[in-house]
Amino acid sequence: NRTAKTLQRECDAVVVAGIGGSYLGARMVIDALANTFGWLQESKYPRILFAGNNIGEDYLSELIGYLKTVSFGIINISKSGTTTETAITFRLLKTLCEQQRGKEEAAKVIVAVTDAKRGAARVTADKEGYKSFIIPDNVGGRFSVLTPVGLLPIAVAGFDIAALVKGAQDMEAQTAPEVPFMEHPAAVYAAIRNALYQDGKKIEILANYQPKLHNLGEWWKQLYGESEGKDGKGIFPASVDLTTDLHSMGQWIQDGERTIFETVVSVEQPNTCLEVPSDEENLDGLNFLAGRRIDEVNKMAELGTKLAHVDGGVPNIRLSITKLDEYHIGQLIYMFERACGISGLLLEVNPFDQPGVEAYKKNMFALLCKPGCEAETEAIKARL
Repeated sequence: NRTAKTLQRECDAVVVAGIGGSYLGARMVIDALANTFGWLQESKYPRILFAGNNIGEDYLSELIGYLKTVSFGIINISKSGTTTETAITFRLLKTLCEQQRGKEEAAKVIVAVTDAKRGAARVTADKEGYKSFIIPDNVGGRFSVLTPVGLLPIAVAGFDIAALVKGAQDMEAQTAPEVPFMEHPAAVYAAIRNALYQDGKKIEILANYQPKLHNLGEWWKQLYGESEGKDGKGIFPASVDLTTDLHSMGQWIQDGERTIFETVVSVEQPNTCLEVPSDEENLDGLNFLAGRRIDEVNKMAELGTKLAHVDGGVPNIRLSITKLDEYHIGQLIYMFERACGISGLLLEVNPFDQPGVEAYKKNMFALLCKPGCEAETEAIKARL
């Protein structure tokens, strides 16, 4: 929290440089908790931006153009410091920050979240005197949102990381090995999805009816895809935002190939109250909804969709959380992570490694003629 307060005090914006699990968890939590239009309002907290997750030249150029107009800091998240997307981005950000503030002052607003002892990011942090936090050796990136990887950006955004961790701790107790199976949400979820997989349901669609949970789907897809997609096995994770995507993907879900099942994350209580107004002319025919909560309409859309999809041959799992706050999101994160481990073991794969991730990097470096990759370069040229 002390480091978060320094960045809050010194920066109009903070860029989180990281890819995959190094940013998706933090982005998911911040987007779920933040005012959707908060960037239009005065705020005592910096604007949190995410970069280092792509190699788009236009994206990075536009980001640099914006950062030239504000005071900014950097949270560089990389265990090795050599991940291509993040390393290129950090070079650009570090150069600009030092140009704006000078090397000594820039070092006060650049934070490294990296390995305890090894890697380029660790060497740079020690050399430049950056404040640093450790990525635990036994925690893979996609499981790291409840470590400094996620907690620091979330704290900088002004949210209560103690409540987030408390929610996770309470869910840890609810999913302990001694808890009976039918009272163990993670075990039940893992068992049901594996039973459906064995029954030919190869695709799981994570659905939500709350726009703030869009990036829950992005985080969840990495968590389950990277953990289970190996050895020729694994449920394919997809996600939709409903009711929005009922007007695009809805037809396929309702009537397409019956290889899918749906997991719906439902939020029981909205944080605000808004009612449908009455209209004198009633041209849209919706006056029968006047005075009723928007959330009631949304919940009936959810229930109606569930009934339609089940009738259409799509099994449904419903996971509900009480409200969108730090505590309940912490519970949801831990439940999904614990269930992911159980599910991978039921599938008889190692849910904690990711050997396939390196394949594209090997080809990319060969195509870029990286020193030491000459043999791979020649082999790829022969294929093209």
